[in-house]
Amino acid sequence: MNDAEVVKALGALAQESRLRLFRLLVVAGREGATPTRMGKALGIAPTLISFHMKELVNAGLVSQARDGRHIIYRAQIDAMNDLLGFLTANCCGGEPCLNTSLPLQCSTY
Repeated sequence: MNDAEVVKALGALAQESRLRLFRLLVVAGREGATPTRMGKALGIAPTLISFHMKELVNAGLVSQARDGRHIIYRAQIDAMNDLLGFLTANCCGGEPCLNTSLPLQCSTY
């Protein structure tokens, strides 16, 4: 990932409903979820889900596929892992972290 892609992904996640939708899709895994299912689970109106999903798809964090009349959204786990890898690539300056049971718990600042 380059800086522009990271900024776009973080920008897409920097809104509460989009963050909740993305986390729901991560939990759903390969099965993904329809807007109806997401709306019921999170209490978000279908029209708002469509709006938010466009942002997540545009950022490369979510894909969409048609299944008959339904659209299935899926989290792009590789993109999520690339984002996390970018953010943690130089954690602790290459030194082992102080507490390995807690992610990103660096020993030096």
